[in-house]
Amino acid sequence: MTSPEGTPANKKTAAETAEDVNARHSKKMAKIKTARDKMMAGKEGDKGLLIVHTGPGKGKSSSGFGMILRCIAHEMPCAVVQFIKGSWDTGERRIIEAHFSELCEFHAMGEGFTWETQDRERDVAMAAKGWEKAKELIRDPRNRLVLLDEINIALRYDYLDIAEVVAFLTSEKPPLTHVVMTGRNAKPELIEVADLVTEMTLIKHPFRSGIKAQPGVEF
Repeated sequence: MTSPEGTPANKKTAAETAEDVNARHSKKMAKIKTARDKMMAGKEGDKGLLIVHTGPGKGKSSSGFGMILRCIAHEMPCAVVQFIKGSWDTGERRIIEAHFSELCEFHAMGEGFTWETQDRERDVAMAAKGWEKAKELIRDPRNRLVLLDEINIALRYDYLDIAEVVAFLTSEKPPLTHVVMTGRNAKPELIEVADLVTEMTLIKHPFRSGIKAQPGVEF
């Protein structure tokens, strides 16, 4: 079928439809840009954030180390304190200690997961030692970001006093220092004072299918 001008009718209709779609898209994006520009106009200044990554899903520590990598890329001094995975030979620990130790201090304070040590007094002592190091690093204004990896687990088992942790973070943290805290079951008190809280939701995990933790994915 052809139009009176000799152009196939379906080709002309298709061209007009594409133009209509593009016009609607441009109009929609213009409205979004106007709204975004208006929203951003009201934002000013920088602030050191308290960031919590929690929930049963995978990705809490991975996200934290992603931010550490960003700091390193921007040549911003940063630090890591690991509260639980201290005995693990992790990829992130290898690369930071081997190549970026001048920008990022890495302190592995734990001696394994709590069910491996089966020694509460030892776990409490190691958690306390990790927290003292964390406070030292956070107090240092040169550190723009401090990652407290798996601190939520230490808090969950009451190896650390949540009231003392919250009091320190809200009163002694330098104003431009970011602190990232990872681990399942974040305490409500920590969530309350945090600026950013993300809950990782578990939908599927290979461990449930009999697949063990693997280098490059879990560590």
